[in-house]
Amino acid sequence: MNTQELIITWATPVFFLLIGIELLVAKLRGRNAYASNDAINSIGLGVISQLVGVFGKLLTIGIYAWCVEHLALFALPADNWLVWLGALLAYDFCYYWLHRAGHRVNILWAAHVVHHQSERYNLSTALRQTGSGVLLGWLFYLPMAVLGVPLKVFVVVALIDLLYQFWVHTEQIGRLGWFDRVFCSPSNHRAHHAVNDRYLDRNYGGILIVWDRLFGSFVEEDANDPPVYGTRSPLRSWNPLWANAEVYWKTAQDAWRARRWRDKLLVWLKPPGWSPADVAARYPKPDFVMPTERFDPPLSRPLKLYVLTQFALLLGMTTQFLGMAGSANLSTLLAYAAYLVAGLWLLGGLMEGRRWAWWLEVLRVLATALVPFATERWFGLAQLDRRLALAMAAVFGLSALALVLARAGSIPPSAPAMQRQP
Repeated sequence: MNTQELIITWATPVFFLLIGIELLVAKLRGRNAYASNDAINSIGLGVISQLVGVFGKLLTIGIYAWCVEHLALFALPADNWLVWLGALLAYDFCYYWLHRAGHRVNILWAAHVVHHQSERYNLSTALRQTGSGVLLGWLFYLPMAVLGVPLKVFVVVALIDLLYQFWVHTEQIGRLGWFDRVFCSPSNHRAHHAVNDRYLDRNYGGILIVWDRLFGSFVEEDANDPPVYGTRSPLRSWNPLWANAEVYWKTAQDAWRARRWRDKLLVWLKPPGWSPADVAARYPKPDFVMPTERFDPPLSRPLKLYVLTQFALLLGMTTQFLGMAGSANLSTLLAYAAYLVAGLWLLGGLMEGRRWAWWLEVLRVLATALVPFATERWFGLAQLDRRLALAMAAVFGLSALALVLARAGSIPPSAPAMQRQP
């Protein structure tokens, strides 16, 4: 486990503690800040982002390391505090432009859209991260390598910038006076996540909001026009794989339908929502209407409890996965990652009331009960303790039974799947 993964792993309990505090504060104020299905989906997407990050180090870290070694104009010392401060400012500046491009260039939006899909705004939204951002995001930080910012410094300031942005994803903290004028704050970032005309594509700063003030992308939150969250093409799904693939797929469809080769390229480079004239004429898109309801398929109490329990178990397994990432072989890591993603995908299907998800989930938990018990092996563990194998057999065997019982008392899938916005 590298330093970044180690810090994120240790920070995770703090994240959940703060989520619990936010939930308590919201309840004391009589506010409905969370929905379990939305929070599970957001945190699950964060899990997938971490899994992908283990395999994406060649792009996120490897290329930077090569560039700073072979292309650096200066040999900046890693033991000078001015280098650290300058690197943090430089990283935040680069992040601003990556973030801004992520809203204005469709292929970058296809990755970043995941972070905006939630129709709620709370600390779990901060954990909702893309699984495909590693493909192109690294390009925006190469100027730091050319300037000679050491790899160690780059990794740490990147983590600082990321961790800072967690706390701004809340509605429980109001305006902060002078702080709002200098830094990215909850008020500033609420405006960024809103689909209202007033707020659309504004406030890109990570730590500093000064960049937005300098480059004309700043807007203040207005109490007379409260933010409405989500995207202008709502996801309407708890499927984490579709959440990551949705915009890529729709853009690929437009590229396939376009008659001119120039347009086939431009659909990836133009702003989100743009279509070639011939595609727009043959496949018109509906005009945006401000949403009044949230996507919220009904979930019976037993099934909700089942999903929450299995999600907690998958989070524990993810911690094990990250812990063994530096020592296990590639095939083991790929197999374990596939198992975890499949589990999150199936929980999403259950929350949507998909019939196929019931049967596949039964197979998953039965396999998780029987295979370790029969083989005394688990991902990354050549010899599984017999008591642990028995515990897994009991927990997941009972899970299969609980799922069957939950299905018997579940709400029919035909029930309304929307919840009115507050």
